[in-house]
Amino acid sequence: MSLPKLLALGLVIGVAGWWWLGPRTPAPAVATTAPAMPATPARTAPSAAATAAAAPTVAPARMAAAQDAPGALLLPVQGITAAQLRDTFTDARSEGRVHDAIDILAPAGTPVLAVADGTVEKLFRSERGGLTVYQFEPGGQYCYYYAHLQRYADGLAEHQAITRGQVIGYVGSTGNASPDAPHLHFEIHRLGPEKQWWKGQALNPYPLLRGGQPLP
Repeated sequence: MSLPKLLALGLVIGVAGWWWLGPRTPAPAVATTAPAMPATPARTAPSAAATAAAAPTVAPARMAAAQDAPGALLLPVQGITAAQLRDTFTDARSEGRVHDAIDILAPAGTPVLAVADGTVEKLFRSERGGLTVYQFEPGGQYCYYYAHLQRYADGLAEHQAITRGQVIGYVGSTGNASPDAPHLHFEIHRLGPEKQWWKGQALNPYPLLRGGQPLP
């Protein structure tokens, strides 16, 4: 083979080798990013007001049911709930006395109700209690005492039979009660064998009226 042909052949082989082995432009990389997840809204704690609104008010309902239990005493001031009562049974009073009663605050003129069936044993006006009612229950074991009344219910009389829930008088501040704080002074006495309306063993009315417990 002649020299010119050999040179031409070498040139062809060189070009082919450069094309085959030379640098190549890399293919563009394809970005593979994870699809974006939808944002989850943050949970917020319920407010105290919302929680309180959602919570069932069981206690007042139980108190109301207790007031209607057989043998339970009715709360003696109209419109007052058991939750509003305050235990004043052991509070100190003048001359070294103990209260031995519960005071139920209410506006003057609020109806006072008989706590149970019974009989009006005595209508009496005293220096301390003012206008008062002594009621015996039918069995003659207990006496209910209502004091500081503004006035009696129309037609109320001694030895008259009265029923649970009947209006017997109205809240006032007669006797030694302050005119600025009209209230019903209410006592329960366990009577002795003599059945004397002014004498007996004082029982705390608070648990009986608040919890609807029967008399011991």
